[in-house]
Amino acid sequence: MKSVNEAALDAFLGLIAEKGFVSVTLREVAEAAGRSFADLHGVYPDKVALAAAFMARIDTQVLAGLASRSDPDETARDRLFDVMMRRYDALRPHRAALAAMRRAAARDPVLALALGPALRRSMAAMLEAAAVPSEGLGGAMRQNGLLAIHYAVSRVFDRDDTADLSKTMAALDNRLKMAERWAQFFDKYTKSPNSKASAPASDSPAQ
Repeated sequence: MKSVNEAALDAFLGLIAEKGFVSVTLREVAEAAGRSFADLHGVYPDKVALAAAFMARIDTQVLAGLASRSDPDETARDRLFDVMMRRYDALRPHRAALAAMRRAAARDPVLALALGPALRRSMAAMLEAAAVPSEGLGGAMRQNGLLAIHYAVSRVFDRDDTADLSKTMAALDNRLKMAERWAQFFDKYTKSPNSKASAPASDSPAQ
């Protein structure tokens, strides 16, 4: 028998795919899950909590399929590509529910803001899974960058009817290449030209 968490999430995703995010109530989710409203409310007090739990479930599915160690020959872009494509594969069965959430968020800025933290946590998890730092100011910028890439690629993913998500793959590859070029440009013009020269060499007596 499914736990309250799993039953509620499955019911929630099915209902919003059918009726839209706004039209679904917590009581309907509880009834569809075969649970009492009190039990559901104790775990998920609102629909934002359910949406956040869904994103966390996808994160877990993506991370569970990754190797324990990353390949040292892969670039950060290669690793991010692999991680994000795993994410789109995991999201594929839930495209109708995702579309319902996106439509609701586009019409309601308060809802979009409420969903923001869960999305950022997911992007941080994807960065860390790809061995890309996600903490501090630099990490926050990377989270924002990956979130922007995810938004852009999701528009292609929503309409991608290919068996292997080839259109999504192409869009993601193009966006990651663009981000890589911008990162290289940023590094070139923001790092001090004397930074390498001022650092002690590995065979320096100072070592």
